[in-house]
Amino acid sequence: MGAEPRPPRREVITGKPATHTLTAAASGVENEPAVRKLMSRQICAALTVTVLLALLLGLLPVLLHLLPDTGSAGVPLAVWLALGVAPYPALLAIGAWYVHRAEHNEGDVTGR
Repeated sequence: MGAEPRPPRREVITGKPATHTLTAAASGVENEPAVRKLMSRQICAALTVTVLLALLLGLLPVLLHLLPDTGSAGVPLAVWLALGVAPYPALLAIGAWYVHRAEHNEGDVTGR
């Protein structure tokens, strides 16, 4: 069980090796200021979503503390609603807003 043989190494024998320079067009960055603006807008949207999620999930303990202690199976009904139902529409709305904002930001840069 030895190592597999390596293919022979290519040697340049008829001239200097070509040097490649990466231009802006070749790298896909045609308009660097526009790309920087896009990146800053995307970061702003991501930070907004992070703050919204932190508020939503961080305020759940406060909400649970304020809910009444009536329910069945030892767990109040309001707790089931607060944990099992209430956060998900808000999470979906925040996610949908973020996707819409990201597509809008990219459309501004690409002109679509």
